[in-house]
Amino acid sequence: MDTNIASGGARLTGPRTVYTEAHEAFRDTVRRFFEKHVVPYHRQWERDGIVSREVWLQAGEAGILCPMLAEEHGGAGADFGYSAIVIEEIARTNCTGPGFPLHSDIVVPYIEDLARPERKREWLPRMARGEIIGAIAMTEPGMGSDLKAMRTTARREGDHYVINGSKTFISNGQLADLVIVCAKTDPAAGRKGISLICVPGDAPGFRRGRNLEKIGLHAQDTSELFFEDVRVPVENLLGEENRGFSYLIRNLPQERLVIAVRAAMGMEVMLEKTVQYAKERQAFGQPVIDFQHNRFKLADAKAQAAMFRVFADHCLALHMRGELTVELAAAAKLLGAEMQNRLFDDFLQVHGGYGYMAEYEIGRAWADARVGRIYGGSSEIMREIIGRTL
Repeated sequence: MDTNIASGGARLTGPRTVYTEAHEAFRDTVRRFFEKHVVPYHRQWERDGIVSREVWLQAGEAGILCPMLAEEHGGAGADFGYSAIVIEEIARTNCTGPGFPLHSDIVVPYIEDLARPERKREWLPRMARGEIIGAIAMTEPGMGSDLKAMRTTARREGDHYVINGSKTFISNGQLADLVIVCAKTDPAAGRKGISLICVPGDAPGFRRGRNLEKIGLHAQDTSELFFEDVRVPVENLLGEENRGFSYLIRNLPQERLVIAVRAAMGMEVMLEKTVQYAKERQAFGQPVIDFQHNRFKLADAKAQAAMFRVFADHCLALHMRGELTVELAAAAKLLGAEMQNRLFDDFLQVHGGYGYMAEYEIGRAWADARVGRIYGGSSEIMREIIGRTL
């Protein structure tokens, strides 16, 4: 296999150095998996608003879920580079449905790092096999990125927490078998009163609302969640009580890097597809790419995508060494999301009316990318984080 082609980015920047041959061998496995088990079904999943549970079990069997999870818990004990490859292959196929990165790279690390040993043994091997699908419930109606405004509470009663409140915009919300709920265990303490508590999907009093209708990410189930006197054992607490905010802050850089990695590959793939379209599409007796305006637009896009690829790979390498800072992760997320939205709009314009048709990938990618400026912390929040370091 040509590793330059397999790794992606080689056409923009030359060979990438962040991945090893072992990483690229894994990429081959992931690519074959998506081409066989995801791509043929994705358009139907978009119409359904949800993917099948079967694809989660298939991903678990293929070893695609939770690659960083320790071997003792059913994972491969690999570095984040393996997770990044899964993210890149999702972007390469323009498939938004399977919420594998959220499950593997955001939810599972909280449980592996913070759960009681008996809960790790109970949940993690099944999460690696795709038998338990994970979600994390932070956002509430009217709250946005302001965690201190959280109103969901978890009151201690003997050996249980009693949870009341609601959440919204929760990815994997319809399918989730285990939800990490962010709740106030000390409502008077603001951010310092937040705890993370795992709620099983079948807990009495836990109810899923509607599968939210979005302008993009149509195959990704995104839900409202409601908690009415939901009782869970205190053993379901992650880490220490009232330290949830610090845990969230510690893990958010990886979540933001996930978004940046996807943006880097998305820009590369859609640039390549747009260039190919512009060479084939005729207007006024010549290929669209022969118009200087279009050619210059695509040249600018290639230069910008190459620049971001180098920065994203730098951040990825830092994270694999445990050196990625909060502000660099924020910068990667900010630049990736903003640049992707701008370039995708240009690519859609090159396609003309066809770009606005859902049957063309660029139209769907354009709509899917818009949320990148919002989730994982809005672009405005990223600027606040970076601004504090000035």
